[in-house]
Amino acid sequence: MHEGAQREVVFKQIMDAAFFVHSELGPGLLENAYEQCLYYELTRRGLKVEKQKGMPLMFCDIKMDLGYRLDLFVEDEIIVEVKAVEALHDVHLAQILTYMKISDCRLGLLVNFNHRHLKEGIRRVIR
Repeated sequence: MHEGAQREVVFKQIMDAAFFVHSELGPGLLENAYEQCLYYELTRRGLKVEKQKGMPLMFCDIKMDLGYRLDLFVEDEIIVEVKAVEALHDVHLAQILTYMKISDCRLGLLVNFNHRHLKEGIRRVIR
């Protein structure tokens, strides 16, 4: 299986896990509860997941440790940003795009669990 097809398989597993977590918990919890449960579900499914992965910023060939943290980094190739907000806004998209740029990642997923129907709170991001 080529790299793009493998990435799509992993992406589908992430989506399935997010829908499962949402169906079990529903909307209304804090972001870190969803993040922890999604982390658990992804690892239970056999995926390699790093939680709150530190991400330095390179500026003029100097590594700046500014405290950027990816919510979940799955299989070293997909960033998952977990939200529990009324609605996703441009600032959330800007955040994940910045994380994707500084990590040289091409695929990201914004998941806002604070929706009655999760499909309304999911945004796939490609760089």
